[in-house]
Amino acid sequence: MDLGLKDRVYVLTGATRGLGLATARRLVADGARVVLSGRDAATAEAVAADLGPGAVGVAADNADPAAAGRLIATARERFGRFDGVLVSVGGPPAGRFADNDDDQWRAAFESVFLGAVRLARTAAGELSEGGVIGFVLSSSVHEPITGLTVSNGLRPGLAGFAKSLATELGPRGIRVVGLLPGRIDTDRVRELDGLTEDPEATRAARAAEIPLRRYGTPEEFGTVAAFALSPAASYLTGVMIPVDGGARHGF
Repeated sequence: MDLGLKDRVYVLTGATRGLGLATARRLVADGARVVLSGRDAATAEAVAADLGPGAVGVAADNADPAAAGRLIATARERFGRFDGVLVSVGGPPAGRFADNDDDQWRAAFESVFLGAVRLARTAAGELSEGGVIGFVLSSSVHEPITGLTVSNGLRPGLAGFAKSLATELGPRGIRVVGLLPGRIDTDRVRELDGLTEDPEATRAARAAEIPLRRYGTPEEFGTVAAFALSPAASYLTGVMIPVDGGARHGF
């Protein structure tokens, strides 16, 4: 199936590893070009070099108010156009309610929430009909994840923002989608499993709760994300798409 991605240009934040990188790989493989960001310049540049001439790596922190404009400007300067953005950021620190202080909440809000809002606002001003804004969120949008209180507080709010944005930008032909990864086998998920007394037993138990009886791969997530960002998904907006092996049984 041709997703219509050839020569389209996307900005992907937090894309030097994990889900963002898997999405970048799929987009480039299907003919798109990407500007990917990470906090470390050398890492971002190395990842982009590995992806080939269709990728550019830029050091950027989502919490930096200037990051959004700089990333989009890079897309236009290097590739001559800008078709969409996928906003992804590393998860905030793990911890229960009593473990997280005000500074952790503020830092997470700046990066996870406000940084995403800034990127979306800047992108909306630069996109034309057919453009897309995507958010990598979490299954915690629907069901809190034990031990991730800060994430549980911020991700659902960002999903609500995305839905509001879809309504506002729809008349301009700009789509907004959210992706809700469940247990995808990334460094972050392995790190969280490792916080338990018996990581292997924890992983087995959690896999058993998933209808497909396994964790997903970053590549499987990247395929779904690339489709959602592509012209092939032109009538898809305002939705939160679970990528979780069927773990969420409801609608």
